[in-house]
Amino acid sequence: MTAAERRSVTYVLPVHDEAASIHAFHTGLVAATAARPDLDFEFLYVDDGSTDGSLEQLLGLRAADPRVSVLSLARNCGHQIAVTAGLDAATEADAVIVMDTDLQDPPAVSIEMLTLWEGGVDVVYAQRRSRQDSAFKRATAYGFYWLLDRIASIETPRNVGDFRLMDRRVVAEVGRYREHDRYLRGIVAHVGFRQEALLFDRDARYAGSSSYPLRTMLTLAASGIFGFSTTPLKMISRLGIAISGFSVLLAAYVLYVRLFRPEDSVPGWAFLGVGMFLLGGLQLIMMGVIGSYLGRVYVESQNRPLYALSLVARGSVESGPPRA
Repeated sequence: MTAAERRSVTYVLPVHDEAASIHAFHTGLVAATAARPDLDFEFLYVDDGSTDGSLEQLLGLRAADPRVSVLSLARNCGHQIAVTAGLDAATEADAVIVMDTDLQDPPAVSIEMLTLWEGGVDVVYAQRRSRQDSAFKRATAYGFYWLLDRIASIETPRNVGDFRLMDRRVVAEVGRYREHDRYLRGIVAHVGFRQEALLFDRDARYAGSSSYPLRTMLTLAASGIFGFSTTPLKMISRLGIAISGFSVLLAAYVLYVRLFRPEDSVPGWAFLGVGMFLLGGLQLIMMGVIGSYLGRVYVESQNRPLYALSLVARGSVESGPPRA
């Protein structure tokens, strides 16, 4: 196979405070990709504003391995934006593999993805057969996917993260989606093309702690729900109709008691107080849901760039702060 015929694969590898695991991960990734000498690999690390020396270690990897490229975001923008920055830079590759660097996603699984891709699959997503997570995280993940399945306008597979392979055509389409509150799993599902699952057993973290605490997980879940479903807005209307219907029935009952059974009429101050607070709470919840949608519209209307790069070290290029 000539150099012009060789196919290229870029790994997009978001990093945030992973100094303890970067070298072990890169060693495992190099060993795994050695099984495919017929492909040209690029290891594109995207530093998401790390504060623990991760960037310095990535630049050290680049000095030792010319296949390593490094992008550094000007500030911490979050995992989904870091992955987006990597995808924006990897549009020339024939295929892109996104995976985390904490060794929960085994590098050997990515080589299996390549086989499916060469067989004609456009998106190969790694689906967890088992996972080394806490019972709380497993339960919340199950609840989120259960809810999303029922209200979202797209079908997203369960037990799937961002560990996946995408053909260059898919990467080009994903690049057209520029919303700020990003849910990449939903975006990839929305794009379409031929997508297949690859089952794997997820390992425990090599070191450090998760970059997805409860607050971040809730934010990501909100992006998935509000970004791909208007069901919460419809539920508000349905709830309003139900409460109105109940109020009409209650008014009819009160009128009946006053006219035909006045001896059973009892002052209802307690009931009125509870009802007032109940309706007040429901109204605040409804306003919060509507506000979440309006907030997304406000952010998108500003049309600000998704990220800024403070460093680009790729190929023969080492530059300062270009912007997205």
